[in-house]
Amino acid sequence: MSVKDIKLIGTDQVESESYLPDQEKILAGNPAQLIWHCYDNKDKTFGAGIWQGEPGTHKVSYSEEEVCFMLEGKVVVADDDGNEITLQKGDMFAIPAGFSGSWTTVETAKKMYVVYEK
Repeated sequence: MSVKDIKLIGTDQVESESYLPDQEKILAGNPAQLIWHCYDNKDKTFGAGIWQGEPGTHKVSYSEEEVCFMLEGKVVVADDDGNEITLQKGDMFAIPAGFSGSWTTVETAKKMYVVYEK
């Protein structure tokens, strides 16, 4: 390994991919999303990048462990029982594998993320 193997994480490092959650997962609005996935390890169980979401609500179900740092905006994450947490610029948080509920992007949001898929 050398310093050439070090990957920078940022929106200027790779092309973005745009997508919408599957139609049956969209609960409100038009939660269009962009992702700049900048890194995967050799066996693709660990990755990192930048995510951006537009206002809207969609269902989520995590098979991976995810650590996030909010760069911009505001989101509300709710569990299946209706408990909520509001996350905004400057917040760092972890979502455990197995979490399911909804993700509401209140205002255009951007986060750095690191994921680990067991």
